[in-house]
Amino acid sequence: MLEVKDIFRSNKWQWAGNTIALIIILAMTLLPVIATFSRIFNLHGIPASQVIVQHMTLWIGFVGAILAAQQNKLLALTYKPLFVTSEKFDLSRFIAKTVSLLVLIALAWGSYQLIKVEYEYPFQIAPHIDRWFAQIIMPVGFIFIAFQLFRKSFSLQKEQLYFTLILLIFIIMTFPIEWVEGFGFVNSLENFRNAFTEAGPIVWIGMGLILLSLFFGAPIFIGLGGTAALMFWTDFTPVSAISTETYRIVISPTLPTIPLFTTAGYLLAESKASERLVKVFRSLFGWVPGGTPVIIVVLSGFFTALTGGSGVTILALGGLLLPMLLKEGYSRNFSLGLITVAGSIGLLFPPSLPAIIYGVTAGVSVKNVFIGGLIPGLLLVVLISGWAIYQGKVQNVKSTRFNLKEALRDSWEARWELVLPFLILLGVFGGFTTLVETAALSVVYVFMIETFIYKDLSLKNTPSILLESITLIGGVLMILGVAMGLTSYLVDAQIPTLLLSWVKGAIASKYVFLILLNIFLLLVGCLMDIFSAIIVIVPLIAPLGAHFGIDPVHLAVIFIANLELGFLTPPVGMNLFLAAYRFDEDMPTIYLATLPFFIVRLIAVLLITYIPILTLGLLL
Repeated sequence: MLEVKDIFRSNKWQWAGNTIALIIILAMTLLPVIATFSRIFNLHGIPASQVIVQHMTLWIGFVGAILAAQQNKLLALTYKPLFVTSEKFDLSRFIAKTVSLLVLIALAWGSYQLIKVEYEYPFQIAPHIDRWFAQIIMPVGFIFIAFQLFRKSFSLQKEQLYFTLILLIFIIMTFPIEWVEGFGFVNSLENFRNAFTEAGPIVWIGMGLILLSLFFGAPIFIGLGGTAALMFWTDFTPVSAISTETYRIVISPTLPTIPLFTTAGYLLAESKASERLVKVFRSLFGWVPGGTPVIIVVLSGFFTALTGGSGVTILALGGLLLPMLLKEGYSRNFSLGLITVAGSIGLLFPPSLPAIIYGVTAGVSVKNVFIGGLIPGLLLVVLISGWAIYQGKVQNVKSTRFNLKEALRDSWEARWELVLPFLILLGVFGGFTTLVETAALSVVYVFMIETFIYKDLSLKNTPSILLESITLIGGVLMILGVAMGLTSYLVDAQIPTLLLSWVKGAIASKYVFLILLNIFLLLVGCLMDIFSAIIVIVPLIAPLGAHFGIDPVHLAVIFIANLELGFLTPPVGMNLFLAAYRFDEDMPTIYLATLPFFIVRLIAVLLITYIPILTLGLLL
């Protein structure tokens, strides 16, 4: 773990980025807390603090992405870093690097165009703060990310020369034609560019290059942003449309919960909270055959709900949980399968970030999504726990005797952490605080108990934990932002309307639609991360759900439950790769280990899909 002195010994650019990131996350935490206490005690709060926090989300996203680029941690579909120095020229990897940089340049240019308009027609978001000033982080961020990736990867002279030539061609084909007005070749150049842009194969070639780039490790947001930029370019629409949508989604009122809850989750994961909670649950349920696996399901669900990412749970807790299961006598295959599957349980429980993002995207009450997800989430836990208990008997694992004194002692020791879920639920459903305020109070609460009560964290290593969290936040928010740009193109191109018309003519039965939706969402869960899937896919399926009379909250729960299962669907489910990476196993071993759990979860997803009362019962 890095300490403060190590963080600030790095080069001055990295030092500046780290400092800005820490200041922003501190301000994002304190402003909602101040607003909460100001309201409770009827004091004057900070003017426009809510709007300031929303715009800080934009800044933390881009600053976090810059830090992630420095460390080669931008979220990608592969775990082999793309942006590293090469000893010899590799054409495929060169193409992937080049496409990534060109997309970043295009996004930076579109952001600059947006800033230019905002500067000419200023609008204040808060006293003495113009909107263009808040948005300036977008072009600056894209340029810094491009610079970091170029510096890390283009070490060979051949690579630098080829990239320079491609960049010149790219500039010629995309710069504003008015830059060369007055020259005799302007008309010829414009005609050539129009013909080139309108050429049908260009779209397919461009899409092929983007897919190739993703295969070799280009960041996910590059694939989404590149696709959006390509589509807008061929449609003669300014690329600034992407930046406009990025700004709109990232500053939405509930999005600050993403960095805040993720930060709280990271602070908990880096403390000894997981060890204390395991002791509590073992003392309470260890007497049940299969009790330890049940504990792992519950614990993983808690951490996944708080951090918003199933991968984080597998990577952070896998090293603790696997030895525990093996020590108690469970087979390695069962243990690997349980931890891999448990890593995606929890996305239906508060304060699940996918549920929040779904609500924002679909215009559905986030509170209702949380309420609707409670029984389906518990169903998942019960079915997987039931299978675990059965396996405990089959594998003849000895259970421990229940000891009331030990259970009370362990519960008392972990009392401060056991209270946290109830505080979050009280904040979300009690109406005392907003969702953002609940998230900020959670960060403060976790920091206080882990630093000053349990003393697991120190003031020296807290900045490094926050920076790790911010790095992940940056990757997630970049994906959300550019995915919204792609969604904007799909809406402008009337894809949802066309899809709805086709479905109306091809599918008459609600249940046939649900079957096809299950299959489609499983494929989406395999191929996309849940955040970009929500932004891109939800606008397509929401009108279809309404057409077939599916309640919007039920559709939300179906979507998230299917995406959870998609993470475990061979051959390319994301959690399968994460487990293979974390436990150093080959993919066939992980496939075999997760198959029984996959079947159990598939049964749960089908029940959630076809029995609406499970979702809507608490909302009636």
